[in-house]
Amino acid sequence: MSISASRSPAPGTAAPQYLTFSVGQEMFAVGTQCIREIVEYGPITPLPMAPPKVRGITNLRGAAIPVLDLGLCFGGVQTLENPRTCIVMLEVDGGGGTGLVGIIVDAVSEVLEIPAEQIEPAPALQGRLSPEFVVGVGKLSDRFVLLLDIAHLLSRNDWSALLASNINEGGLNV
Repeated sequence: MSISASRSPAPGTAAPQYLTFSVGQEMFAVGTQCIREIVEYGPITPLPMAPPKVRGITNLRGAAIPVLDLGLCFGGVQTLENPRTCIVMLEVDGGGGTGLVGIIVDAVSEVLEIPAEQIEPAPALQGRLSPEFVVGVGKLSDRFVLLLDIAHLLSRNDWSALLASNINEGGLNV
């Protein structure tokens, strides 16, 4: 898989951009290079025998796209639908080609440029969020945002096996 938040820009280039979003009361971000689109939260069909963090599949223009619930990944609590709940579609490389994976978030905030000098290494985290999911902490003027490494998150949750066996022309082959 090749999804990750960029740690620092190449010399002479602009600061990398990150999409910020909330899950519960916490603010997270992923690099925009892997984001395909953001869609309104809609019906999700459960997948039998899938890990609990895999909520199921959703229809995106005729393609069945697997959906991961970040609320279950980070806090053990299923994300509840609210007017701002959405699915962020991420483009991933799996064993069978390139495809999409959706992540459910409580709300998308904004796209930010975060210069390398405003990113600190990931702290030693205790509790719910495993440290390999976090590539750094972005220091903003009024808050911090955890920069996620989605590739680790997906592989950690048996998601990569699901993707490797089911990615087919941008969607899930079910």
